Amino acid sequence: MVTQAPTKQLINEWKSIYTTYKDILKPNKLTAQQLIEYLLHKYQAKELADQRWSQVVVDNVLMNEFFKKKLSASDEATAKIFQIENVGAAETLYNEREMFYKDQPIVVGIELNSVYFLVEGSQHLWDELFAQRGLDEDDLNNYYLVAEYINCLKKFDMLDTVIH
Repeated sequence: MVTQAPTKQLINEWKSIYTTYKDILKPNKLTAQQLIEYLLHKYQAKELADQRWSQVVVDNVLMNEFFKKKLSASDEATAKIFQIENVGAAETLYNEREMFYKDQPIVVGIELNSVYFLVEGSQHLWDELFAQRGLDEDDLNNYYLVAEYINCLKKFDMLDTVIH
């Protein structure tokens, strides 16, 4: 998860990773429902009917041409929002997260058509969901997304399961 402006060196690293893996990777992106099922299977969460959070997710899709083009003309951007409970597997997320998140709950928003997602409160969970979600054909042509995906796969020791 990128949390600051990328340096030229970092961009060059992304391009190098992209060059190494672009011809090996195949589209494998989960649907929104599959990503939600993964999330709810691993973590106890409650769905929130929070219009503010939903609007943030929808706006992130509609204001970014790359994500927006994943919506067909008939698709309307729609989000589901979940708050991760601080129990079970999520206790590690809450205990080991960055200090600037310490007083807020972990919230996940998933746009149902583009499968764009955001995570507030845990960079680790964002990386985990990114590795699980996979990439579609358009994503595979984006050097940043490929590099981020590879780095997330490595972080969770999942690379071998994807490049076979």
